[in-house]
Amino acid sequence: MHKRTIGGHDVSAIGLGGMPMSIEGRPDEDRSIATIHAALDAGIDLIDTADAYHRDANEVGHNEELIARALHAYGPGADGVLVATKGGHLRPGDGTWTRNGDPEYLKRAAKESARRLGVDAIGLYQFHRPDPTVPYADSVGAIRDLLDEGVIRMAGISNADVAQIDEARDVLGGRLVSVQNQFSPAFRSSQGELEHCAELGIAFLPWSPLGGIKNAKDLAARHAAFQDVADEVGASVYQVTLAWQLALAPVVIPIPGASRPESIRDSAGAADLVLTADQVARLSV
Repeated sequence: MHKRTIGGHDVSAIGLGGMPMSIEGRPDEDRSIATIHAALDAGIDLIDTADAYHRDANEVGHNEELIARALHAYGPGADGVLVATKGGHLRPGDGTWTRNGDPEYLKRAAKESARRLGVDAIGLYQFHRPDPTVPYADSVGAIRDLLDEGVIRMAGISNADVAQIDEARDVLGGRLVSVQNQFSPAFRSSQGELEHCAELGIAFLPWSPLGGIKNAKDLAARHAAFQDVADEVGASVYQVTLAWQLALAPVVIPIPGASRPESIRDSAGAADLVLTADQVARLSV
């Protein structure tokens, strides 16, 4: 598996997004653990989660605990895995999402995440989504404090625009290592943030890089150019999509969600797929 860098930490060029294993429509735990183990077997050593990745109101942190159990069951081979989690988004249990960027709440949430993950310090902690009721600098200031206190080892943000990236860098004293935004063939409005991260040398982690849980199955039908290239190179349309994103900048590390071993094995193969400049240009139109 080819490597890329988050804050000086080498990780696999493709990560695993844990959300589908914990929200509505999730598989049973055995299949989820098999999916995580398949990712590790394929060389993936970056797993993205959040305390909000759960279905019911009384199971906050479901995905974090699931990942912790899976890594423990895998044994010493999981020791080098970077688990990236997030705080600031909430799910009240009715299928909706709410936000809480209060600094004290974020500090409590991070410590609870560390407990659920079974770690002394979280490898990468990300502010999940801006809260319009709280000044952005105040929320990111909580992440800075967690970094200073050693509760987290690296700091990131998610769902941020260019101005917020710059503000977060300033608040964190230049220690911002990652930005996690939605980006896919169908959702390209984060192109500016991707390019800004490339200029700054900050890792850019596309979430829903294949279009999301509901739409991934229609990727080829909706984006014919990606299927055309897949036919040319003899790969799946999903591998081509991820390889295209990798080709956009060396800071890009897609984190496709998966709930089946075969899905994450296929995604992992994108790290070895090299597209021509002409193919990348055709897909970037």
